[in-house]
Amino acid sequence: MTGASVLDAPRRPDADRGFGRSGAGSPFVRLLARRLLMAIPLLLAVSVLVFLLLELMPGDPARNQAGMDASEEQVEAVRRRMGLDKSPVERYFGWLFGIFRGDLGRSSVSGQSVVDMLGDRAPVTLELVTLAFAVSLLIAIPVALMAARRPGGIFDRTVMVVSMTMLAVPNYVLAMLLVLVFAIMLRMLPAIGFVPLEEGLLPNLRSVLLPVLALAVPLAAFYTRFLRGDLVEQINAADYIDTARAKGVGPWLVLWLHAFRNSSFGLLTIVGLNIGTLVGGTVIIEQIFAMPGMGMMMLEGAMSRDVAVVQMCVFVFAAVAILANLFVDLMYAVLDPRIRYGSH
Repeated sequence: MTGASVLDAPRRPDADRGFGRSGAGSPFVRLLARRLLMAIPLLLAVSVLVFLLLELMPGDPARNQAGMDASEEQVEAVRRRMGLDKSPVERYFGWLFGIFRGDLGRSSVSGQSVVDMLGDRAPVTLELVTLAFAVSLLIAIPVALMAARRPGGIFDRTVMVVSMTMLAVPNYVLAMLLVLVFAIMLRMLPAIGFVPLEEGLLPNLRSVLLPVLALAVPLAAFYTRFLRGDLVEQINAADYIDTARAKGVGPWLVLWLHAFRNSSFGLLTIVGLNIGTLVGGTVIIEQIFAMPGMGMMMLEGAMSRDVAVVQMCVFVFAAVAILANLFVDLMYAVLDPRIRYGSH
């Protein structure tokens, strides 16, 4: 036979190091391992910072727990029960090693296990954050696409004005306006309280709709402005857009299949960075709407100097933010193979 054989033919990178290959040699696995190793010191740094801030807070947690009329002997007994008779270093490492054992400590106020408290409160915050995140994207993506279809048009200018207005309004002010309109004036939705999903889907959605909107609307405005600007830039400056138009691709398909596909990288970055902001926003929103989630749990713990509760809430919030950024990095690797091959 003449010519090069099949064995001599160059193989694609995917054949040796493809995304689908499993094992430690996969670029995706190596990328995941590096990002996880980077996340560990970040979580440790957050835990140390939170512990130091709680240590520097004024007041004596043992005195607060025992009562202002308690004797010194009673205060010392409470201090020993809370572990405050140990050095700060001993308390920190005892708390840290307890995490690995699954022992997150007990509330110094109620005596309840922090694990049980998280089990009760975390589903509420998770539902709020998930729905707010979904609603913000469901609003932002179609609105940005329609605005970018005719830049400078009436719809585009209206969207820009509305989004700027929503960005200027803090979410707690928006929450109060929503309560005023929909709960007090129109009497359509409850102002406070949470109905668990086990008691019915519709009652549950009615109870969370106002806090979800208070969280989602500012995010949707931010995503809309960002995505609309990036789409317009792609349409006006990218050569592949002109190529698609020359091939007879319709304007909406150009927007969706070409411009939006490339703009999704920037949107993905912004979404990942805003997960932490969204989770942190639940602290105020849950307080306004009396939602029994982790945000209210952390605020109540801070007011009562419940160290174990505050430490774990902040640690969980930080872990969510770090894992969200890790997820964004991994999604980049899924969407663009050059990232996972170039990240050695």
